[in-house]
Amino acid sequence: MTTSRRLFLATLPGLAGRVRLRGDAGPPNVVLIVADDLGSGDLSSYGCRDIRTPAIDSIGRQGVRFTQFYGTPECTPTRCALLTGRYQQRVGGLECAIGVGNNGRYDEAVWLQKRGELGLPTSELTLPRILKQRGYDTACFGKWHLGYPEKFWPNRHGFDEYFGILGGGADYFTHEEFNEGAGQSYLYHNARKVRRDGYLTDLFAEAALGWLKRRSKRPFFLYLPFTAPHTPIQDRDEYDPNTGTAPTRQGHRTTYAKMVERMDGRIGDVLKQLDAMGAAENTLVIFLSDNGGDANGDNRPLRGKKSSVWEGGIRVPCLVRWPAVLPAGKVISQLGMAMDLLPTIVSATRTPAPSERTFDGMALLPVLTGERQPFPRLVFWRYKRGSSVRKAVRQGDMKYVFDSGQEELHDLARDVREENNLLAERPDVVRDLKAKLTAWERDVSAERLRGFTAGSPG
Repeated sequence: MTTSRRLFLATLPGLAGRVRLRGDAGPPNVVLIVADDLGSGDLSSYGCRDIRTPAIDSIGRQGVRFTQFYGTPECTPTRCALLTGRYQQRVGGLECAIGVGNNGRYDEAVWLQKRGELGLPTSELTLPRILKQRGYDTACFGKWHLGYPEKFWPNRHGFDEYFGILGGGADYFTHEEFNEGAGQSYLYHNARKVRRDGYLTDLFAEAALGWLKRRSKRPFFLYLPFTAPHTPIQDRDEYDPNTGTAPTRQGHRTTYAKMVERMDGRIGDVLKQLDAMGAAENTLVIFLSDNGGDANGDNRPLRGKKSSVWEGGIRVPCLVRWPAVLPAGKVISQLGMAMDLLPTIVSATRTPAPSERTFDGMALLPVLTGERQPFPRLVFWRYKRGSSVRKAVRQGDMKYVFDSGQEELHDLARDVREENNLLAERPDVVRDLKAKLTAWERDVSAERLRGFTAGSPG
């Protein structure tokens, strides 16, 4: 049995006695909400002063707020890790965002795209498929970004219903992709391309609300990945009927703030619907961002932004609420990863651990409940795009970074801004972390990339 599987299973015995629901409540419902490119400092509860986010903040106020939670440098890899509970490197080709119109953005991704294989294959066991085996209704409304070909679509991965865009982003009104070949809409309802009028944030929220209102007594899993506040930066109130869209205001903080606040208001509507259904008490609600903010967001005091492995590119807000089980108003320093959410949800729903798959993520519910104290971890990142290769490994508070040839070592307990490079002072730590990083890269090599060689033609 692998170390990660032992760690996952070890959380279950103690958890079984802790997760006792009130009355005759069955397995909890799960609502997983993901913001897109939201900066680590763009929520009021994380110190933001120019954006009001009362609904999102309420999740942490009524539950638990992480201070050291991580995604990956970009959209696609975080979503892969989130839904599989594993490092995205194990899949292959998904180490950066899939390009507009199904473009691979680095050699392995290009190689897969030319073979029609760029996306999340159904050979990967995903969270909705696991929960369906437990009797859950499942739905996804929003951004997919795990493959354009139909064989990679949400319905193939266990979602009963899907409405959203297949790619990484789109005009909020025309719903057409932008940059790298704009003009194509990939807005789908299940397997059918559709046209809808409205602002994407509202369309996704309304679809989620309608689906919730149709639920019966079966437990449900709602995955709600917004495109907000990903570019283009567009204000819902600036819609121009003459153009069918609104101006794009890159770098305009006021417009960005309104996008975040609109998303927050619609998340508030979802939370109110849970109350109206009488489902709030036994619903596990999780909110996070996929990666750090881009040039529009605010990651201060952290260094870097989206697409980097500095803290500003990978550390994200994460808040968790489950009134029947979790304490209210708890702030934890436990290092968490997006890939931890699958095993955490599997544990919370008391779903048997799948024997055919080993997770890299860990079930963190014992830490959330206070049954277990925060503990140090060894975690890794690798990002590829074009000729850039960026890697990082963190063990405890020590973090080694390789950024396309640049090497640095930081003690995050004393230097969260990553300003003081300890590379020359701690060669022993550097050697140890580099060796662990090399071993990890061997371990996560993707089976479906076995035929790939660097520089090989497509």
